Amino acid sequence: MAIWNLGSINIDHVYRLEHLPQPGETLAARSYVQGLGGKGANQSIAAACAGADTHHLGAMGQSDDWVIDRLFKRGVLSTDILRMKDQATGHAIILLDGQAENAIVIHPGANRAITPDMLAGPLSEIRPGDTLLIQNETSCQVEAAQAARKAGARVIYSAAPFDIEAVRAILPHVTILAMNAGEAEALFAAMPGDLPVEGLLITRGGEGAEYRDLTTGTVHRQGAFKVDPVDTTGAGDTFTGYFAASLDRGDPVPQALRLASGAAALKVTRPGAGDAIPALAEVLDFLDAQPSE
Repeated sequence: MAIWNLGSINIDHVYRLEHLPQPGETLAARSYVQGLGGKGANQSIAAACAGADTHHLGAMGQSDDWVIDRLFKRGVLSTDILRMKDQATGHAIILLDGQAENAIVIHPGANRAITPDMLAGPLSEIRPGDTLLIQNETSCQVEAAQAARKAGARVIYSAAPFDIEAVRAILPHVTILAMNAGEAEALFAAMPGDLPVEGLLITRGGEGAEYRDLTTGTVHRQGAFKVDPVDTTGAGDTFTGYFAASLDRGDPVPQALRLASGAAALKVTRPGAGDAIPALAEVLDFLDAQPSE
């Protein structure tokens, strides 16, 4: 099968600090680097690294050709990425402290300028059994989810950055809802009761992850692997991309959770976002070295 990702493309500007600034506080950064990010690009890279046939649907400005080159080198099919004359490539300002915690400000740019007409061609290529990934950093989320479900594809929606109205609009067209623990808490408070999805994927940082199969009531849990974190940026995207790729090739949920957990654990030991996502061989070697459960 194939994975299609209507996803954001951001250029990350990463500043390392002793601590995250308080309101009104000015700090001098210890270092600065520029890299490839965006929840969408991160998930596409992760899915491609995990071995999936991954098509990225998105938009960016007409400059920044290095972004396309980097996606291609990581195995992502980028022919459906639109280049816009009147929009800047999305970008993020990322602040990292000495404990690998982060604070992020995003300018969406071209990510939010996508229209349904721009997606009509690529979405028509989705086939039964394919997977569509979506996050809250682009426009046209609902339209894309509707088209994918009509085609018989699985839709995995990352409810981040969290926006309850965006969740309400897209949820009827979602197969698997992916969230971190904070997002899940906010969703359950706003929408108590049964959710119209087949599964919930919830990541809990150092406490691991779980998958709730709402069709059978089964809950699968995976503990986190112990590592020394350097940069947590993109860890959740790495998890989701690897999880989607594992399901795409027919792996059972427990196997998909373990693979995704291993990939996320390796990711946080490296600085950067999309550029730091590990390859499948690295993840498998890491998992082979873990103690037996």
